[in-house]
Amino acid sequence: MKKIEEKNSSKKPKVSIVKAFKTIIWPKRNLVFIGLILIIFNRVAGLILPWKSKTLLDDVVPSKDMGQLYELLIIVGTAILVQATSSFLLTRILSVQAQFLISELRAKVQKKVLSLPISFFDNTKSGSLVSRIMSDVEGVRNLIGTGLVQLVGGIFTAIVSVGLLIDINPWMTLFVLVPVSLFGIVALKAFKYIRPIFRIRGEINAEVKGRLTETLAGVRVIKGFNAEEQENKIFEKGVDRLFQNVKKSLTATALMTSSSTFLLAGMASTGIMGIGGYYMMEGSMTPGEFLSFTMYLAFMIAPIVQMSNIGSQLTEALAGLDRTEELMNMTPEEEIENRTVELGDIKGDIIFDNVSFAYEEDKEVLHDISFRASSGSVTALVGSSGSGKSTIAGLAATFLNPKSGLITIDSHDISKVKLKSYRKNLGVVLQDEFLFEGTIRENILFPRPNATEEHLLQAVKAAYVNEFTDRFDEGLDTLIGERGVKLSGGQRQRIAIARAILADPKIIILDEATSNLDTESEALIQKSLAELMKGRTTFVIAHRLSTIKKANQILVIEAGNIAERGTHDELIASKGRYFDLYTYQARI
Repeated sequence: MKKIEEKNSSKKPKVSIVKAFKTIIWPKRNLVFIGLILIIFNRVAGLILPWKSKTLLDDVVPSKDMGQLYELLIIVGTAILVQATSSFLLTRILSVQAQFLISELRAKVQKKVLSLPISFFDNTKSGSLVSRIMSDVEGVRNLIGTGLVQLVGGIFTAIVSVGLLIDINPWMTLFVLVPVSLFGIVALKAFKYIRPIFRIRGEINAEVKGRLTETLAGVRVIKGFNAEEQENKIFEKGVDRLFQNVKKSLTATALMTSSSTFLLAGMASTGIMGIGGYYMMEGSMTPGEFLSFTMYLAFMIAPIVQMSNIGSQLTEALAGLDRTEELMNMTPEEEIENRTVELGDIKGDIIFDNVSFAYEEDKEVLHDISFRASSGSVTALVGSSGSGKSTIAGLAATFLNPKSGLITIDSHDISKVKLKSYRKNLGVVLQDEFLFEGTIRENILFPRPNATEEHLLQAVKAAYVNEFTDRFDEGLDTLIGERGVKLSGGQRQRIAIARAILADPKIIILDEATSNLDTESEALIQKSLAELMKGRTTFVIAHRLSTIKKANQILVIEAGNIAERGTHDELIASKGRYFDLYTYQARI
């Protein structure tokens, strides 16, 4: 399904090691450099033991020199202390920095997500986005943390070990390098195979989490329709897809593990045992040299096996960064180069001039809509479901952009206006109003957290919120639960209206703002809304036509067109579509 506004194509960026280095590692190069210094000290200290083992067997023991033995023990003990200290510092410095970078990147991705247009959220599950913000960046710890440094340290140790092995016995070293090279080829093939699997895993994980989030949010609907088993099956299918994906990666991982066991621990070690035994029997190799060789061999092989594990982690990290990069490449709703007009105080004069809109190519939902909502006036939008009322309101709120035509605010092209400067003058009350988990006070203060207690209480009284909060033990500090689940629909709606009143906007959009209220509450709210709408440009989407009799103009929307327009009395007198709707409701 191709979206008109979807500049954010489904490109699948692939983050290379070079790009990851430039964007993530290079800015933290000082810490990485410290990590590299520490890992080199750590690995050099680790090589002391096999070096001194040869001295112990070939020199100290035969000579029975206790002084040389004490000296050897001090050197080895010091090396072990250096290893332990450098390991602690390495983990402490880089792991903490990696976690800090993860928190920074999460904040950056979340900021980017909130900058995207409403159409993006309409087509993306919230649970999926939570997964991408919280989980996909986790792999960064392997780039800036100990993972990358351990990889470099492993390469350093392997190279130094090879040099020392050649110094002891070149032919035995050459024999060892054959299975090591074969393992390297297997590992590279496996990494190439695993990376797309990790990327797909992230997508599946996001889908499963998205569905789970929806399930938990809609638990009342699920239980109300006895649909638990249906949801269980859907979730089971999702986790099975995740399992099948993990199984694929485990196959590649198992191949590397078995290869390392056969080629490195098996073929190399067995061959060295035979060749080394032959050289010792021949007298061209001492027991001390053989022990040193086998220990250096372990120092070469262990990092190679470790590098394969770290390589797998880095591959997973890059796959997560692929998905993060995909989000970061998306075009925000406010394109700075196009939106240059900064609004100050506005009158709120809005004009639609031949505006058309489509959610999909060649499927217009609005056709050449033209009208003027004068400053301080009330424009009511009525019509059957799906006629285009909410789309017009969405365009007026700048949640959507027209396909063609022009919308102006105080003679400024709204597509050139900076969104923040426009939306600070905007208040919205939706039919299914969203409340945040917390207290009633926190929800009303949401648009103006620093509002005075006096202004807060004025909004509370204007929306008649105090009519029910006065009965609560905690009053305005009552916790309302997730999405206000502990309140009735009418109570939630009054809190939403109080929030809009406190925001003191110049432009108000009311989408069935009184639909969830009982008759008594509606009467109270109608009075408060009348106060709120004074001097403000107001758009009202209404199904209860009795609530819009006093609107300055009523637009009857049918199939994306303005079928009729006028005041209540004018439209009743014309006996058209509005007359039919009004008289039908009056009979119910």
